[in-house]
Amino acid sequence: MDVELDTDRRLIDRPSTVELLAAALRERIIKGVYQPGERLVEDAIVKSFKVSRNSLREAFRLLTHERLLAHELNRGVFVRKLSVADVTDVYRVRKLVECTAVRGLRGRPPQVDDMVAAVRAGDAAMKEQDWRALGTANMLFHQAVAALADSPRVDELMRNTLAELRLVFHAMSDPRRFHEPYLERNKEILAAIEAGDGARAERLLLKYLEDSEHQIVEAYRSA
Repeated sequence: MDVELDTDRRLIDRPSTVELLAAALRERIIKGVYQPGERLVEDAIVKSFKVSRNSLREAFRLLTHERLLAHELNRGVFVRKLSVADVTDVYRVRKLVECTAVRGLRGRPPQVDDMVAAVRAGDAAMKEQDWRALGTANMLFHQAVAALADSPRVDELMRNTLAELRLVFHAMSDPRRFHEPYLERNKEILAAIEAGDGARAERLLLKYLEDSEHQIVEAYRSA
Protein backbone atom coordinates (compact mmCIF):
# COMPACT_ATOMS: atom_id res chain seq x y z
CA MET A 1 0.00 0.00 0.00
CA ASP A 2 2.83 2.42 0.91
CA VAL A 3 4.56 1.68 -2.42
CA GLU A 4 1.38 2.56 -4.29
CA LEU A 5 1.05 5.82 -2.35
CA ASP A 6 4.66 6.74 -3.12
CA THR A 7 4.07 6.06 -6.82
CA ASP A 8 0.93 8.21 -6.78
CA ARG A 9 2.79 11.07 -5.07
CA ARG A 10 5.57 10.96 -7.67
CA LEU A 11 2.98 11.14 -10.45
CA ILE A 12 1.23 14.08 -8.79
CA ASP A 13 4.49 15.96 -8.14
CA ARG A 14 5.75 15.49 -11.70
CA PRO A 15 5.27 18.74 -13.67
CA SER A 16 2.93 18.38 -16.63
CA THR A 17 3.69 19.52 -20.18
CA VAL A 18 1.24 22.40 -19.66
CA GLU A 19 2.96 23.54 -16.44
CA LEU A 20 6.42 23.33 -18.01
CA LEU A 21 5.24 25.24 -21.06
CA ALA A 22 3.60 27.91 -18.90
CA ALA A 23 6.83 28.23 -16.90
CA ALA A 24 8.85 28.67 -20.10
CA LEU A 25 6.48 31.33 -21.44
CA ARG A 26 6.46 33.08 -18.05
CA GLU A 27 10.27 33.12 -18.11
CA ARG A 28 10.20 34.78 -21.55
CA ILE A 29 7.94 37.46 -20.13
CA ILE A 30 10.26 37.96 -17.13
CA LYS A 31 13.26 38.30 -19.45
CA GLY A 32 11.44 40.79 -21.66
CA VAL A 33 11.34 38.58 -24.75
CA TYR A 34 7.61 39.24 -25.12
CA GLN A 35 6.44 42.86 -25.09
CA PRO A 36 3.18 44.25 -23.62
CA GLY A 37 0.48 44.25 -26.27
CA GLU A 38 2.32 41.67 -28.38
CA ARG A 39 0.18 38.95 -29.93
CA LEU A 40 1.43 35.43 -29.23
CA VAL A 41 1.28 33.38 -32.43
CA GLU A 42 0.16 29.81 -31.71
CA ASP A 43 1.81 28.22 -34.76
CA ALA A 44 5.22 29.71 -33.95
CA ILE A 45 5.12 28.67 -30.29
CA VAL A 46 3.86 25.14 -31.05
CA LYS A 47 6.70 24.70 -33.52
CA SER A 48 9.32 26.21 -31.22
CA PHE A 49 8.44 24.11 -28.17
CA LYS A 50 7.23 21.01 -30.06
CA VAL A 51 3.98 20.80 -28.09
CA SER A 52 0.37 20.26 -29.02
CA ARG A 53 -1.97 23.14 -29.69
CA ASN A 54 -4.18 21.94 -26.81
CA SER A 55 -1.25 22.07 -24.38
CA LEU A 56 -0.41 25.58 -25.52
CA ARG A 57 -3.98 26.77 -25.05
CA GLU A 58 -4.03 25.33 -21.52
CA ALA A 59 -0.75 27.14 -20.79
CA PHE A 60 -2.31 30.33 -22.13
CA ARG A 61 -5.24 29.84 -19.73
CA LEU A 62 -2.86 29.47 -16.77
CA LEU A 63 -0.97 32.65 -17.67
CA THR A 64 -4.22 34.52 -18.28
CA HIS A 65 -5.28 33.53 -14.76
CA GLU A 66 -1.95 34.97 -13.54
CA ARG A 67 -2.81 38.25 -15.32
CA LEU A 68 0.16 37.99 -17.67
CA LEU A 69 -1.86 37.34 -20.83
CA ALA A 70 -5.23 38.54 -22.12
CA HIS A 71 -7.54 36.78 -24.57
CA GLU A 72 -9.34 39.01 -27.04
CA LEU A 73 -12.31 37.50 -28.86
CA ASN A 74 -11.62 36.80 -32.55
CA ARG A 75 -8.15 38.38 -32.23
CA GLY A 76 -6.09 35.96 -30.16
CA VAL A 77 -3.90 36.01 -27.06
CA PHE A 78 -1.86 39.06 -26.16
CA VAL A 79 0.68 39.98 -23.51
CA ARG A 80 -1.16 42.21 -21.05
CA LYS A 81 -0.70 45.95 -20.74
CA LEU A 82 -0.86 46.97 -17.10
CA SER A 83 -2.79 49.98 -15.76
CA VAL A 84 -1.75 52.41 -13.01
CA ALA A 85 -3.96 50.42 -10.61
CA ASP A 86 -2.08 47.25 -11.59
CA VAL A 87 1.27 48.96 -10.93
CA THR A 88 0.13 50.12 -7.49
CA ASP A 89 -1.07 46.63 -6.62
CA VAL A 90 2.16 44.99 -7.82
CA TYR A 91 4.16 47.27 -5.54
CA ARG A 92 1.77 46.68 -2.65
CA VAL A 93 2.55 42.97 -2.93
CA ARG A 94 6.29 43.62 -3.25
CA LYS A 95 6.37 45.75 -0.10
CA LEU A 96 4.48 43.12 1.88
CA VAL A 97 6.63 40.23 0.67
CA GLU A 98 10.12 41.72 0.46
CA CYS A 99 10.03 43.91 3.56
CA THR A 100 8.61 41.07 5.64
CA ALA A 101 11.28 38.70 4.30
CA VAL A 102 14.16 40.87 5.54
CA ARG A 103 12.56 42.11 8.75
CA GLY A 104 13.51 39.18 10.98
CA LEU A 105 16.95 38.67 9.44
CA ARG A 106 19.63 37.39 11.78
CA GLY A 107 23.09 36.60 10.42
CA ARG A 108 24.20 36.05 6.83
CA PRO A 109 21.52 34.01 4.98
CA PRO A 110 22.36 31.40 2.29
CA GLN A 111 20.35 33.35 -0.33
CA VAL A 112 23.10 36.00 -0.29
CA ASP A 113 24.99 33.99 -2.93
CA ASP A 114 22.08 34.40 -5.36
CA MET A 115 21.94 38.13 -4.60
CA VAL A 116 25.68 38.52 -5.22
CA ALA A 117 25.31 36.67 -8.54
CA ALA A 118 22.42 38.96 -9.54
CA VAL A 119 24.44 42.10 -8.70
CA ARG A 120 27.38 40.80 -10.73
CA ALA A 121 25.04 40.08 -13.63
CA GLY A 122 23.78 43.65 -13.29
CA ASP A 123 27.31 45.04 -13.42
CA ALA A 124 28.04 42.96 -16.54
CA ALA A 125 24.84 44.18 -18.20
CA MET A 126 25.81 47.78 -17.40
CA LYS A 127 29.17 47.32 -19.12
CA GLU A 128 27.44 45.89 -22.18
CA GLN A 129 24.72 48.58 -21.99
CA ASP A 130 22.17 45.78 -22.17
CA TRP A 131 19.25 47.38 -20.34
CA ARG A 132 16.91 44.43 -20.70
CA ALA A 133 19.53 42.19 -19.08
CA LEU A 134 19.99 44.79 -16.34
CA GLY A 135 16.26 44.69 -15.65
CA THR A 136 16.39 40.90 -15.50
CA ALA A 137 19.33 40.98 -13.05
CA ASN A 138 17.40 43.41 -10.88
CA MET A 139 14.41 41.09 -10.75
CA LEU A 140 16.59 38.08 -9.92
CA PHE A 141 18.04 40.06 -7.01
CA HIS A 142 14.61 40.80 -5.59
CA GLN A 143 13.45 37.24 -6.18
CA ALA A 144 16.37 36.16 -3.97
CA VAL A 145 15.30 38.73 -1.35
CA ALA A 146 11.80 37.21 -1.27
CA ALA A 147 13.40 33.76 -0.97
CA LEU A 148 14.55 34.78 2.53
CA ALA A 149 11.01 33.90 3.60
CA ASP A 150 11.95 30.25 2.93
CA SER A 151 8.49 29.52 1.53
CA PRO A 152 7.71 27.82 -1.81
CA ARG A 153 4.38 29.67 -1.89
CA VAL A 154 6.07 33.03 -1.45
CA ASP A 155 8.57 32.07 -4.17
CA GLU A 156 5.72 31.31 -6.56
CA LEU A 157 3.89 34.53 -5.68
CA MET A 158 7.07 36.54 -6.26
CA ARG A 159 7.79 34.89 -9.61
CA ASN A 160 4.33 35.83 -10.83
CA THR A 161 4.59 39.35 -9.42
CA LEU A 162 7.98 39.93 -11.05
CA ALA A 163 6.66 38.65 -14.36
CA GLU A 164 3.96 41.35 -14.17
CA LEU A 165 6.62 43.88 -13.21
CA ARG A 166 8.53 43.18 -16.43
CA LEU A 167 5.46 44.35 -18.33
CA VAL A 168 5.70 47.61 -16.39
CA PHE A 169 9.36 48.24 -17.27
CA HIS A 170 8.47 48.84 -20.91
CA ALA A 171 6.74 52.08 -19.91
CA MET A 172 10.12 53.64 -19.07
CA SER A 173 11.31 55.71 -22.04
CA ASP A 174 14.92 55.83 -20.77
CA PRO A 175 15.70 52.34 -19.38
CA ARG A 176 19.28 53.23 -18.45
CA ARG A 177 18.21 56.23 -16.37
CA PHE A 178 15.60 54.07 -14.67
CA HIS A 179 17.61 50.91 -13.97
CA GLU A 180 21.14 52.20 -13.30
CA PRO A 181 20.53 53.91 -9.90
CA TYR A 182 18.71 50.87 -8.58
CA LEU A 183 21.71 48.64 -9.22
CA GLU A 184 23.69 50.71 -6.72
CA ARG A 185 20.79 50.62 -4.27
CA ASN A 186 20.65 46.82 -4.60
CA LYS A 187 24.30 46.79 -3.48
CA GLU A 188 23.39 48.82 -0.38
CA ILE A 189 20.57 46.42 0.45
CA LEU A 190 22.91 43.48 -0.15
CA ALA A 191 25.49 44.91 2.26
CA ALA A 192 22.83 45.24 4.98
CA ILE A 193 21.62 41.68 4.38
CA GLU A 194 25.17 40.30 4.41
CA ALA A 195 25.69 42.02 7.75
CA GLY A 196 22.48 40.48 9.08
CA ASP A 197 21.03 43.95 9.66
CA GLY A 198 17.38 43.28 8.90
CA ALA A 199 16.14 46.65 10.16
CA ARG A 200 18.46 48.61 7.86
CA ALA A 201 17.73 46.31 4.92
CA GLU A 202 13.99 46.88 5.42
CA ARG A 203 14.38 50.68 5.55
CA LEU A 204 16.48 50.71 2.36
CA LEU A 205 14.14 48.30 0.62
CA LEU A 206 10.96 50.21 1.50
CA LYS A 207 12.42 53.51 0.23
CA TYR A 208 13.65 51.73 -2.91
CA LEU A 209 10.19 50.32 -3.65
CA GLU A 210 8.42 53.62 -2.93
CA ASP A 211 10.76 55.52 -5.28
CA SER A 212 10.46 52.89 -8.02
CA GLU A 213 6.66 52.85 -7.79
CA HIS A 214 6.51 56.65 -7.97
CA GLN A 215 8.72 56.73 -11.08
CA ILE A 216 6.71 54.12 -12.92
CA VAL A 217 3.32 55.62 -12.02
CA GLU A 218 4.50 59.03 -13.24
CA ALA A 219 5.72 57.44 -16.49
CA TYR A 220 2.35 55.77 -17.00
CA ARG A 221 0.43 58.97 -16.37
CA SER A 222 2.55 61.01 -18.76
CA ALA A 223 2.51 58.39 -21.55
